[in-house]
Amino acid sequence: MGTSPLHVTAFRCEPLADIEPQALGLTYFFNAAVDGDPYPVTIRFTGRRVGAKGKLRPRDRFDVTETVEHVVPGSGRLAVTVRVVDIAPGEWQVTATPVNETRSGAGSSRSAMGRQPRLPVATASGTTGYARVIQVRAPGAHLGAWPALVGLGVVAGLATQVLLATHVHLDATRIVALSLAASLAGLVGAKSYYLAGHYLMRRFLPAHRNDDRPAVVTAGLCIQGFVAGAVVTLVVGALVTGVSVGTVLDVTAPGLFFGMTIGRFGCFFGGCCVGRPTASRFGLWSSDQRLGVSRIPTQLFESSLALCIAIPATLAMWATTPQPRGVVFIGTIAAYTLGRQLLFPLRDNPRKTAHGRRLAMALTGLVVLVDVAVGVFA
Repeated sequence: MGTSPLHVTAFRCEPLADIEPQALGLTYFFNAAVDGDPYPVTIRFTGRRVGAKGKLRPRDRFDVTETVEHVVPGSGRLAVTVRVVDIAPGEWQVTATPVNETRSGAGSSRSAMGRQPRLPVATASGTTGYARVIQVRAPGAHLGAWPALVGLGVVAGLATQVLLATHVHLDATRIVALSLAASLAGLVGAKSYYLAGHYLMRRFLPAHRNDDRPAVVTAGLCIQGFVAGAVVTLVVGALVTGVSVGTVLDVTAPGLFFGMTIGRFGCFFGGCCVGRPTASRFGLWSSDQRLGVSRIPTQLFESSLALCIAIPATLAMWATTPQPRGVVFIGTIAAYTLGRQLLFPLRDNPRKTAHGRRLAMALTGLVVLVDVAVGVFA
């Protein structure tokens, strides 16, 4: 890749080489200041298509600016990625120029600017690629990691469910068929939840009104929507087939959380659900498909949370027959919801509600305590 701080995203696939829309992915690497207060960095990207002559047409050139609003001093190496879409396909010559963030007035601001490292101008060349792929590629965001690891999580979850269903003398074939249908319904629920959330943000939050519309297939699924869609399908399927609803949900719960344990690694390597940038030694370098930086690894924290729920739930189902039926499922969902509330402030887009998070923590904490008491003394 060379020593230039500017890199052009490479994607070689002959069948997609000429498919519109085409895009150019550009990444500029730089180091954060060693100390001081968080500060912005603005990079101007300009480009010209190689071979374009005379008066340039709009699709033969571009000039875009990208700003990292809060660079955390001490966070080390950063990589900011932009995508330039709706341009002519072919080879391009591009330049990245850091824009000085001047502050008029206070000497403290000039002093802070003086501590920031001077960023170099950089040039590079590269070829356009299919926009749908370029838009999800960036340093630290690995193409295909999310579907691969989430798929592996689904397989692990189904295997755990079959093992427990056989252990409690349920028809494993029927349970698997029901779970596959629930998984498909969960995917629909996850996508619907994601789209609804983004619509509401664009509709009611001024800061998000200019957000790009999420891709219908390639991006955006919410675990809350998946769980809701899958659970409704399991309940309806159990009622239709005459199987105990509570037992079906109980044998499903451990597999659900083993699946999340694996699937959240897909989020980490795929570039979603990211944590806040940090200078802490416990930070891990990862990307949200736009900004690669040392971050709080919230996806891995949530993976650990899911594992800590899955193991005792599996032991409970294996060692005894929990009563009343459904107690394992209710307890695990409540514990997971409580844990997520604790992790939300660590995410790069924390939930902003006046009392919703505290209320959710109080309610789910109470449910966990009551559920454990019922399971132990019933």
